[in-house]
Amino acid sequence: MKRDLFALADDNFRGRRAGTADELRAAIWVAERAREAGLEPAGDDGTYFQFYPLHRLTVAASSRLTLNGKPLALWQDAWVTNPINARLDGPVVWLNSLADTTRRNLQGKIVAMPLLPPTPLPAANISLRAMRYTLAGIGQQSAALQQRGVAGIILAADAMAEPSLAFVGHRYQDGVYVLPSMPVPSSPVPILLVRQALTTPLRAAGARFQAELNANDFEYPSMNVVARVPGTDPTLQAEHVLFSGHHDHDGIGTSVDGDSIWNGADDNATVSVALLAIGRAWKQRPGARSALFVWHGAEERGLLGSRWYAEHPTVAKSSIVAVLNGDMMGRNAPDSAALLGSTAPHRNSRALVDMALKANQDDTKFLLDTKWDDAKHPEGWYFRSDHLPYARAGIPALFFTTLLHPDYHTPRDEASRIDVAKLTRMTRWMYATGWLVSATPRRVTVDSDFKLER
Repeated sequence: MKRDLFALADDNFRGRRAGTADELRAAIWVAERAREAGLEPAGDDGTYFQFYPLHRLTVAASSRLTLNGKPLALWQDAWVTNPINARLDGPVVWLNSLADTTRRNLQGKIVAMPLLPPTPLPAANISLRAMRYTLAGIGQQSAALQQRGVAGIILAADAMAEPSLAFVGHRYQDGVYVLPSMPVPSSPVPILLVRQALTTPLRAAGARFQAELNANDFEYPSMNVVARVPGTDPTLQAEHVLFSGHHDHDGIGTSVDGDSIWNGADDNATVSVALLAIGRAWKQRPGARSALFVWHGAEERGLLGSRWYAEHPTVAKSSIVAVLNGDMMGRNAPDSAALLGSTAPHRNSRALVDMALKANQDDTKFLLDTKWDDAKHPEGWYFRSDHLPYARAGIPALFFTTLLHPDYHTPRDEASRIDVAKLTRMTRWMYATGWLVSATPRRVTVDSDFKLER
């Protein structure tokens, strides 16, 4: 597992960003390891791969921005938050607060104002807090201004948002990804985030803003890697225990201490190599039910690979008995872990939870942190990994994790920081749970009262 971890989280794969050749290369690497382990291909057309289209919209490099006759550098001075084809040319109306909107006719105006703190504020110590703060603030202010019929919106970063502009801005530069079945997020007017230093020229008497904005529309391939080990029971082998993870990460991003490759060792090379280890063990000693392994692509772009597989499984959907998903399984205190989907309202199968708890009690003996499964937990962690589309599709599903840490979604998430012994122990827990699911004659079912809070 250590060998595989250091290989998949190496700079050679350039962060495995979805929709890039780097993600394709990583998927091929995973498929080759599965083939070497003797796992059967279970993707499309007798291969290990299931390809699907990513619809991506970006702001075109040909877009131009000018303030008071001086050009603004796209992605350095200003960030267009929504890919859009639009033209703006006119005076800037400066507002100090949203209260000012009630005293002025803003119909068709280009409005600028400071980014205001969102309500409620993101919880203290929450992951990616500055990004959440900025996104929520932009969403709330732009919604209010659009109701006033403005033609364009310019928000100047405040002291909270300014230090994270490069990180938040990379999200906007990357654009929007959706599956063909998903609606494309859109806004009727351009919305821009600019540096705090531009507050003064925006407020100047006679300030004028011009923009020529163009949007690109692409379709990229992404892929799931799918492999299988047949079960030994003549009847039960038609059913599947699905082990789930994702092989993609964030690619090349904002440089931190000279490192711009976001390798995603914990997120989620750990589980990618865990599934390979479970596959090797299952091949050596198959369970009664068949084991299905799905390494999802494009998880970081919105759980797109798992959404696609839940909608287009390569086996009969009714044959999937349970989904055991892992995400980030190699950090934090050696004896701590979490099992999301184990408490209401996230628990969708009491029988499956009981098997996971028994496997932990009998073997791995982790101290389980249940706080992160609470519907009121500010992270909303249950809704951020690949078990979710399966749970929504009515399949028993659990989420194994060792939770977040300060290196989450930074270039510091390196293989050298992974506790390989803990990762191995977490892998044993997933394996043992899957073995119980496979061996039990009566399949686990979804609880009749299961209903997610959102």
